[in-house]
Amino acid sequence: MNKRRIISAIALVVLFAVYYFQEKNKNNNNSSTVTINNNNNNNGFNYLPTSTTNQIIKHNGYTLSYSEKHEQAEWVAYSLNKKDIVYTNRKRPYFNVDPKVKTKSAHWRSYKNSGYDRGHLCPAGDRRLTVDSYNETFLTSNISPQKHDFNAGIWNKLEQKTRYWAKKHNHLYVVTGGILQNNLPTIGKDKISVPKQFYKILLDYTQPEIKTIAFLFPHKESKKPLYEFVISIDELEQKTGIDFFPNLPDDIENRLEASSSYKNWSFR
Repeated sequence: MNKRRIISAIALVVLFAVYYFQEKNKNNNNSSTVTINNNNNNNGFNYLPTSTTNQIIKHNGYTLSYSEKHEQAEWVAYSLNKKDIVYTNRKRPYFNVDPKVKTKSAHWRSYKNSGYDRGHLCPAGDRRLTVDSYNETFLTSNISPQKHDFNAGIWNKLEQKTRYWAKKHNHLYVVTGGILQNNLPTIGKDKISVPKQFYKILLDYTQPEIKTIAFLFPHKESKKPLYEFVISIDELEQKTGIDFFPNLPDDIENRLEASSSYKNWSFR
């Protein structure tokens, strides 16, 4: 009888151990965080995505990949440091064409009377530290047609939350844009495409704990909480054809980009 009890006890321990490690692996595979044993700083880390248009434009405050077909950036990427978040009241400048775009960026007049806002991709609010960096966000290569209730609503809410996370985590890399695809409606003489969806990806590359989160929004007003729009980077890459973080080590990239977890980000 004692022998049977011992065998049963051992079997229970084995079953518990198997269950525990399965759940642990499951949680790890769905985690948006990777811990590595490396405390090197990240100076010089190339966080830029690939370009499907081969027209990458570098400004002082952000970099973009311009799509002449859609007359806007397929992505805008920039580094957002805690010190960048200031609340200086800057005078809002006029929008201007981007002189660095060889094929010429869309003219601001194409937005006039279109019914759409000139929606920033790199927000002016992320670049208030200096007058030049603030004004630079008003180049037309950095804007996309957005419905006002979307631009001033859920999209603005995410921009504010991004600044909150930048202050909390000290530093983020940000990539944002519209989903550019064939047969989109257009506005103005320049035939600027109106995306049906917009995305934003955040990478906290502070070692040893690295984490990401990505969002995809339908282009419409929404009162839903932000976490309902979390998506994996892998899914965004399939929709856009863009490799968002090609310079991450493969093992880290694969883990982070497969995850749609948001448990390591505070939504309060």
